[in-house]
Amino acid sequence: MDAGLRALLKAALKAADPAAAVGRSLRLDKSRVIVTDPSEHHPRDVCFNLNAVRRLVVIGAGKAAPAMAAAVESVLGSRITDGLVVTTSGRYEPLKRIRILRAGHPIPDGAGRRAAAQLVDLVTDLSPDDLVLFLLSGGGSALLPFPAKGITLRDKQRVTDQLLRSGATIQELNAVRKHLSLLKGGQLAARCRPARVISLILSDVIGNPLDAIGSGPTAPDPTTFRDAIAILKNRSLWPGVPLSVKQYLEAGCRGARPETPKPGDPLFRRVQNVIIGDNRTAVEAVAKKARAMGLNAFVLTNKLEGEAREAAKRFGVLARRVRQTGQPVSRPACLIAGGELTVTVSGKGSGGRCQELALAAVKEITGLSGTTLAAFATDGRDGPTDAAGAVVDDKSLLRAVRMGLDPDRYLARNDSYHFLKKLGGLIRSGPTGTNLNDLYLLLVR
Repeated sequence: MDAGLRALLKAALKAADPAAAVGRSLRLDKSRVIVTDPSEHHPRDVCFNLNAVRRLVVIGAGKAAPAMAAAVESVLGSRITDGLVVTTSGRYEPLKRIRILRAGHPIPDGAGRRAAAQLVDLVTDLSPDDLVLFLLSGGGSALLPFPAKGITLRDKQRVTDQLLRSGATIQELNAVRKHLSLLKGGQLAARCRPARVISLILSDVIGNPLDAIGSGPTAPDPTTFRDAIAILKNRSLWPGVPLSVKQYLEAGCRGARPETPKPGDPLFRRVQNVIIGDNRTAVEAVAKKARAMGLNAFVLTNKLEGEAREAAKRFGVLARRVRQTGQPVSRPACLIAGGELTVTVSGKGSGGRCQELALAAVKEITGLSGTTLAAFATDGRDGPTDAAGAVVDDKSLLRAVRMGLDPDRYLARNDSYHFLKKLGGLIRSGPTGTNLNDLYLLLVR
């Protein structure tokens, strides 16, 4: 990876810094906690008088939870009564007021189940004079598994794995998970009642739907048990779903299990959800850096979705268009997109959505001199691998042929990781401590 591309990715991560996002949204003015909602056209402040707050409890979950918690503690300090956040593996400095626990992702594990139980204990028996500050970022859904009665953690692990392999969107995945949980889909907010709740959210979901980010623990849930069953059937997963899951979802359809809290529920009158950062933040930072480097930057979208292989074809078309017509911008061009692609897994290889895109693009951009495509997961982990993504260029296919590597064979096995590792195209950053979806850069010099 050349220095220019490295500088662009560095700019994205700097803009996605969780502590900076919290700092822009939370401040203390004497005895008042002031929360600014930066997502609105005209940012507005919400104030809380700490002199009227009996207990201030900080909880959270996600890959950015430690950095968010550290930033909150630096602002509120000894005003925090107690705190607990759950995150993935990594090295973090311990905090004075907020405990940090680690759990499994993307498949939930026993550590997450135990952490969720401790978090629930913290918000049990709160009063109307208490304030809960909830810190949510990407990965929060898997990190807080609290299965519904009769469903084991192993059942949830199996369903999660089935959905991930089917190419299900994050919205589909979370619609199912919300209806197998006692925390997701607004149910955490219900457990905090009658306390006041304010959630600071770093979004890793396209379009920032509150009910889908981390499965919306403090947001109204518009999905239903029937939706969950329909998703599993449409993805051809229903026959292989554990019996306990089938029975629970079917009981929910009959009204024998309580639905998640819906929009309009009075519960949410004392809940405020604030988006403090999203993929657009990273995309715009890259565009600014690209222009400073003398590149003609063009933002394609921050809502890129669909199969990684199909997206690779579209990037190939764009590269040819830039070279032939100078549209949408002339060379040297930097076309930028953000979002989250999917991979329908049929092989037994290893990889992630960013790596799959890069592998599929090898043949699409070959021969287009000066063309480079990079795909990068802002959390530093692309799929169940140690890579954050990958970079390929117009000469990658030639190098692969010389090494005896057939991209089509690797693609058929969904084995992008080993192809790109041998080719030297993997991007390894390690955990970044944030998560604002993925970043895709097409450079045509």
